[in-house]
Amino acid sequence: MESVGSFGLWAGFLAFVLGMLALDLGVFHRQAHKVSMKEAGIWSGIWVILALAFSGFITHRFGIDRGTEFLTGYLIEKALSIDNIFIFVMLFGAFKVPEAYQHRVLFWGILGALVMRAIFVALGAALIASFHWVLYIFGLFLIITGIKMLIMSGSSLDPMGNPIFKLIKKWIPTTDQYHGPAFTITAQGKRLATPLLIVLLAVELTDIIFAVDSVPAIFAVTSDPFIVFTSNIFAILGLRSLYFMLAGVMDRFHFLKIGLSLVLLFVGLKMLMVDLIKVPPFGSLALIGLLVCGSILASQIWPRSPGHQGPKIDE
Repeated sequence: MESVGSFGLWAGFLAFVLGMLALDLGVFHRQAHKVSMKEAGIWSGIWVILALAFSGFITHRFGIDRGTEFLTGYLIEKALSIDNIFIFVMLFGAFKVPEAYQHRVLFWGILGALVMRAIFVALGAALIASFHWVLYIFGLFLIITGIKMLIMSGSSLDPMGNPIFKLIKKWIPTTDQYHGPAFTITAQGKRLATPLLIVLLAVELTDIIFAVDSVPAIFAVTSDPFIVFTSNIFAILGLRSLYFMLAGVMDRFHFLKIGLSLVLLFVGLKMLMVDLIKVPPFGSLALIGLLVCGSILASQIWPRSPGHQGPKIDE
């Protein structure tokens, strides 16, 4: 099936993204400040409405199947990105990042994520177009990842235990003090990174790790690079506001990781059986929505016991 992404659509979408980011940083967040729950809720609503409007445009222009593919990819990425929020909470807690500067870190982190997702989507599309069997590799990888997530659903992840992160900390000269919103400072003629830059690099590293899961998962829904990329980007653009909404209540969604692992298992099986069974786009959307929403609802119906201790974050 021919891609829906003409040069004009690609250019228009990228211009829209850059315009929204410029509006975000240059107007609404020009001054560093703590993002309130109300502000985060408003921005979350705006990004969801924009994603739904874009889905409506795709449906009107290219048909219901393509619109449903976009919504399914968006839901997958939105659900899987919640894992990023767990890591952000741990990173900001471990580094004692002032609340006023957390938005700045996430803004530049997500800007880098846009570039990395574009590279991942381009590589994935090229591989699938040239080698159909790559779908089976992606599917097997997602199944293994889903099983691993299911087995480890009750455990927490230490992002600073990653060897790549340890190398970053070792080889980049840093200062132990924050200097406002600055990522680097000059001291005694030397350029030093502030802890804010180290956290930013850790955020970028985290996104690369999670992109390895999420991008192949969306290729299980559609092989159209434009649909894969745009659904990814809309979900990522809403990630910052979602973080500020959920950071303090993440422990309440204790069944969510089980739901996400089942999503990965489903899309992995869908990839492995792509030549045998064709799951209609609406069927994928309905099942994935049921798994995600069901795990969230189950977390509220059967809350953790009062004595349960959530993931430990250094204070």
